[in-house]
Amino acid sequence: MIGATNPGGEQETAVSQEASPHAAEAEAPISPARLAHVVLRTTRYEEMLTWYKTVLAARTTFEAPGALCFLTYDEEHHRVAVANVPTLAERPAMSTGLEHVAFTYATLGHLVATYERLKALGIEPYWTINHGPTISFYYRDPDSNQIELQVDNFSTIDETNAFLAVEFPKNPIGVEIDADDFVRRFHDGVPESELRKRPDTGAGGFDAVRTI
Repeated sequence: MIGATNPGGEQETAVSQEASPHAAEAEAPISPARLAHVVLRTTRYEEMLTWYKTVLAARTTFEAPGALCFLTYDEEHHRVAVANVPTLAERPAMSTGLEHVAFTYATLGHLVATYERLKALGIEPYWTINHGPTISFYYRDPDSNQIELQVDNFSTIDETNAFLAVEFPKNPIGVEIDADDFVRRFHDGVPESELRKRPDTGAGGFDAVRTI
């Protein structure tokens, strides 16, 4: 701001034309720093809480009993929130909306161990597939929301992008795998590079997607 006196002796204030120190931040669109959380509304509140705590090995960071609960599994204050809305109607099958939410594991061993732990509790994937960029196990929560547990098949984003540019268009869905056979081969010591490599089965299309 710049102050000046007009001919009548009154003080006037003008806006400085100097650039704001934050102007550069707004010169281009700004992307979010990260995806923070997913919120689910349900009529199966306790069942949903139990499922997500079990599947994600998550802990509660906040709860208004019977109404709303925040869950996390890392440093974020919440990654999944579940809201109890008893008046909701059931979602029609094959309706528009969110397809699925994916959670990435740090290692192939972690994904395998999670599959084994959940299977022992009666929670099994309905679809297991090597997409190419990832090995993915798909589950349905009590409301039939689709949850993907995955591990990246490449160690760098450059390798992933190279696969997406050349190989992925030939089969943009992937090759289904037998989960138990895959886990057996993992424990038998088959090299991870072999387990992670997507078999070449020729062209594939989106009709292979399993949805609800």
